[in-house]
Amino acid sequence: MKIIIIRHGKVNYNWNKWYNSEGFDQVCREYDEAPIVEEQYIVPDMEYQNIIISGLSRTYDTAKNLQVKGKFKSTDLINEVPLKSSLDTKVKLPLWFWNISGRLQWFFNSSRQVEGRRQTRRRARRFAKILSKGNRDCLVVTHGFFMHALLKEMKKEGFEIGKTHSKYKNGEFVVAEK
Repeated sequence: MKIIIIRHGKVNYNWNKWYNSEGFDQVCREYDEAPIVEEQYIVPDMEYQNIIISGLSRTYDTAKNLQVKGKFKSTDLINEVPLKSSLDTKVKLPLWFWNISGRLQWFFNSSRQVEGRRQTRRRARRFAKILSKGNRDCLVVTHGFFMHALLKEMKKEGFEIGKTHSKYKNGEFVVAEK
């Protein structure tokens, strides 16, 4: 069984450099609804029995651009890890602060974030088990931050994972085999 895991295409969205907490939460929602830039991404040429996408539109749009044959199935199990402001303030703080502090809260399972690391791992583990039991070649279109958790859980399920990175570019894929 061969599974191709690809990060969605580049999102057509321009971030500012400074936000207050309310503004940061708003742009995170806007980003999740923004379209992708129309680009062609390449995946291995094979027959995919399933094309699995997340519940966010950017994965569907990416899968359509790949021009591969197969049935699309959507699941929220592979949605991106949601990000929220780490504190309430009217003071504008740099974007890097919001991203880093939010991910630190995620790591330490802070209730301030919509989902903590434990919950993300549980989602990834559940999806890895589904892939393993399905025993079918498939294409999975997901998100950069979530890919790390998913690949880790797939290894635990006995998948051999190809070349991995600390940061996946849009349209970059990883091959997992079992």
